[in-house]
Amino acid sequence: MEKETMTHQKGGSFLLQSTDPMEVFTPEDFTEQQKMIKQTTSGFVDNEVMPKANEIDDQKEGLSVSLLKKAGELGLLSVDIPEEYGGMGLDKTSSMLVAENIGRTGAWAVSHGAHTGIGTLPIVYFGTEEQKKKYLPKFATGEWISSYSLSEPGSGSDALSARTTAKLTGDGKHYVLNGTKMWLSNAGFADVYITFAKIDGDKFSCFIIEKDFPGVSTAAEEKKMGIKGSSTRQLFLENALVPVENLLGEIGRGHIIAFNILNVGRFKLAAAVIGAAKKVISNSVQYAKTRNQFNQPISNFGLIKQKLAEMVIRTYVGESMVYRTAGLIDRILENIDPNNEDASKQTLKGIEEYAVECSILKVYCSEILDYVVDEGVQIYGGYGYSEDYPVARAYRDSRINRIFEGTNEINRLLIPGMLLKRSMKGELGLLTAAMKLSGELLALTPQEEDTDDIFVTEKRLINNAKKIAIMTLGAAAQKYMDKINDEQEVLSDISDVIMETYAMESVLLRVEKKLKSAITDEILVDIVKTFVNDAISRIEISARNILTAISDGDTLRTYLTVLKRQTKYTPINTVQRRRKVADSLIQKGNYEF
Repeated sequence: MEKETMTHQKGGSFLLQSTDPMEVFTPEDFTEQQKMIKQTTSGFVDNEVMPKANEIDDQKEGLSVSLLKKAGELGLLSVDIPEEYGGMGLDKTSSMLVAENIGRTGAWAVSHGAHTGIGTLPIVYFGTEEQKKKYLPKFATGEWISSYSLSEPGSGSDALSARTTAKLTGDGKHYVLNGTKMWLSNAGFADVYITFAKIDGDKFSCFIIEKDFPGVSTAAEEKKMGIKGSSTRQLFLENALVPVENLLGEIGRGHIIAFNILNVGRFKLAAAVIGAAKKVISNSVQYAKTRNQFNQPISNFGLIKQKLAEMVIRTYVGESMVYRTAGLIDRILENIDPNNEDASKQTLKGIEEYAVECSILKVYCSEILDYVVDEGVQIYGGYGYSEDYPVARAYRDSRINRIFEGTNEINRLLIPGMLLKRSMKGELGLLTAAMKLSGELLALTPQEEDTDDIFVTEKRLINNAKKIAIMTLGAAAQKYMDKINDEQEVLSDISDVIMETYAMESVLLRVEKKLKSAITDEILVDIVKTFVNDAISRIEISARNILTAISDGDTLRTYLTVLKRQTKYTPINTVQRRRKVADSLIQKGNYEF
């Protein structure tokens, strides 16, 4: 693969280029300011939110709002709001650190995220000067709480099929909105609803609706399986009068707002679930060290160690992916002049550049948390099923993350879809690379390897994984042409190959960078080698599914021969390496990697 030399990479280009580990942003690179943000957020969560977890789950009147206001006093609502509107205007890495540390609060993290993310950012990026001055200072302090309404009873993933309508009044001063919106987080106490409707029944547009506008009301609280402490209601618009100045963005361009804000939402959700995973790991290892069976702590048992180690490995990988991406986004945004009238558009364009990576993070990290909480319950055993122990709440709260911000199924379709679209536009050379790979993959020339490199095998496998991703994507595009969107199973498997590739490379680059500047950390080496060993097997299975779906006969046999060659490696002793990772966790007593 070509060596990356540009100041920033194009989104999705990790499949085409190799990256210098010293160019990758990692958690070890946090600035002093970022560490202070992390410490402030963590202290607030420990002292103010977690002690009230049961009361939050019971939706104690006014509690979530009072905590939001306290967070506002600490600046934890205003990281993404520009300074001229009462915010802090910090980088995206700082925003991720806030999201990660608040992520372990479960339901309250939803309240915070809905307000600071999808509830605030539409105005930050698309609001007029008057709208920004009116709403953002109040959002920054928590004086007003925001919400977001896109889904409807008949439109979830297919948001553009919304039936809520908006019609301009005869005097041209108001829009009259009619319809029902669903699944509004914060709806029970929100002052503002960022809402989508179709002007004249066909122009999908966005509006800023205040709770006291005529014709605006909410239903009773939804009774949810998890995130019970977050307020979730329907929004009723019955001839609701919305001033024309509360149209957000351009008429008929509401989808631009919705899709761009979802990119940011996916990004922040990934950070939040990694924070939640770290907390579950810490709780689980502390329990395992004190729970005795057969006259010894269960943390001594091999199968418990296996679970703890895999929880750590996946979470460390997810964290590496999140902050690698945060670094990419911050790098592309750092040269934007905040005083430029197009600063918001430039920022969105920068974030949109990494829409593929945002979808990867959303899917991969939400599934990491689901794995971690499931194994957490198993480590607790019967007690894990009791509401008296924290892992039960974590288990319930986790499940929604695979539905939030676009279901994981939708995002699995988006990942290859966006890559193909960019390739068709000439923005990314994936299809060209796929054509060039055909001859290379059939060649029997052995690859040269640097035997002095501790990660020589892993680098070869990651490089081969990129080739497999390009090969399968190109072959599927050639097979199905403009009908490829109908082949959802194939697209999903291609996504899995791509996600595993990004995950493998992200963790290797992070550890390699750390090892270049510090004494060798054998545990981190074990994490990388174990993860790559397992991930390449998962890639092989997904690729086999793709190739058997798109080909047969001699063509299939040729593809499978190539696949076998690209995934060939000598398996390592993962049992021993996982035991070492687990022993390190048990000794520390908390997730500290």
